Amino acid sequence: MAHPAVKIYTISTCSHCKATKRLFNECNVAYDFVDVDLLEGDARRAILEDVRKLNPQCSFPTIQIGDRVIVGYREQEIREALGL
Repeated sequence: MAHPAVKIYTISTCSHCKATKRLFNECNVAYDFVDVDLLEGDARRAILEDVRKLNPQCSFPTIQIGDRVIVGYREQEIREALGL
């Protein structure tokens, strides 16, 4: 079954971000991610602008599944958005 496109914005040391990646891996869900804290300069500013459009509080993880945005590690919401 194909899942909607998944992108997550994370902080490399964040336990909730790591749990989100682990869930996607365990469920064999392909995803793109950006560890925002590992970016510098203009690249970081551009990504933070993208995150603020999805999540004005700019907290992590910010997860985009298709057109749906989930902020934080909310396993049940993530599973529902993926149709799991």
